[in-house]
Amino acid sequence: MRPFPPRLRKLTLTLHVTVSVGWLGAVAAFLALALAGLSSSSPRTVQGAYVAMELVGWSVIVPLSIASLLTGILQSLGTLWGLLRHYWVIAKLLITVLATLLLLVHMQPVGHLADAAARATLAGGELEGMRIQLIADAAAALLVLLTAAAVSVFKPRGVTRYGRRRQREQHLLPH
Repeated sequence: MRPFPPRLRKLTLTLHVTVSVGWLGAVAAFLALALAGLSSSSPRTVQGAYVAMELVGWSVIVPLSIASLLTGILQSLGTLWGLLRHYWVIAKLLITVLATLLLLVHMQPVGHLADAAARATLAGGELEGMRIQLIADAAAALLVLLTAAAVSVFKPRGVTRYGRRRQREQHLLPH
């Protein structure tokens, strides 16, 4: 596949960076809500935090994670980096796919806590293990997303066998 023209390449890069940074920011907001839900002494704050976490998760984080995956694939197909030519691109793809799948699994306990909070006030220690787990999961998600960002910036060396073959083919073609 030929690289995209410069304007289209910049547009897809802008879209990818925007949704990826949005995903990171939304996870940070989710972590803040999880911390408020665990530590607040106000029943209304606790209730609001867990209900908001479900809303933010399904309405913002999940769509941004899927958009990040799709725009990343599109971006890789329109650049010389390619989707399967460099190990760093494959690493980012795997990180994004796994993070998105784990997010979808993670949304189940979020829904459970939101339902429990909406039905009744959560007492201080009620569902504490699950509440702590949400904090740990959100913190881990932030680290994973920051790792993906670092891989994008530093682009560790390493070309796949497919990438080396494509490079040889490119050098053999007349210009």
